[in-house]
Amino acid sequence: MQAPKFDLTSDKGKNAFNGQMGSKSYVEGWMYSSADSEAFAQMGSCPDSKKMPHAYRWFIHIAALQGVRGLAAPAPAAAAAPKAAKAAAKAPKAKAAKKAVVEEEDDEDFDVFGDDDDDDEEEEAPKESRADMIARLKHEAEVRLKKKEENQRTLVGLDVKPWSTDQDLAELFKKLTTTINLPDAPIKWGEICHQVEVAYGIKKLVMSFVMGSQSSSDEVVEMIEALEDEVQSVEVTSMNVL
Repeated sequence: MQAPKFDLTSDKGKNAFNGQMGSKSYVEGWMYSSADSEAFAQMGSCPDSKKMPHAYRWFIHIAALQGVRGLAAPAPAAAAAPKAAKAAAKAPKAKAAKKAVVEEEDDEDFDVFGDDDDDDEEEEAPKESRADMIARLKHEAEVRLKKKEENQRTLVGLDVKPWSTDQDLAELFKKLTTTINLPDAPIKWGEICHQVEVAYGIKKLVMSFVMGSQSSSDEVVEMIEALEDEVQSVEVTSMNVL
């Protein structure tokens, strides 16, 4: 399809061209062609970025493709100004021209189609196979479970029966909580206990301790039962995960 022609030397033609470029990247088709080169040469100067933003974008992009730089530098004044006025205006004009050139160069570096490269990189990235995904999810679940187990704490309830009725249960409780422990995986004894009557005047100690996932309640029970002269029996009554 032949692209519509515009008189790009007039403001009317430039405005019409600006309207057309609102939905296009190039004058004809989807890539740079001689039509862009001809339009660029006919336009001659950079369009106003505020009044004609689409034509401005196209102009800057084509200029970058052709290696043209410093497009926004102002044209020289039509009439010569008095020498004194020129001297006064020289510095600010030079500063403005330099700023315009820097802005123009920044626009040239801007790639209108830069996002396409990112999309290509994403498309080229290797996709995870179903087997790899299942293996990864399984590994992540195992890691979470292991971490949870490492932080797990269990409250263990014990019934400790002494040998005789005249035994000092408070002293026995103190001895158990200060001497019985696991060196590799320490436990934490409860600070209080209850003395509950069993039969014939004999009372038992109802006590508890908290242990981690690496501790063993069986080891604690064996250590207490080793006190044969003071302890008749030990029974684990409850185990609750905290």
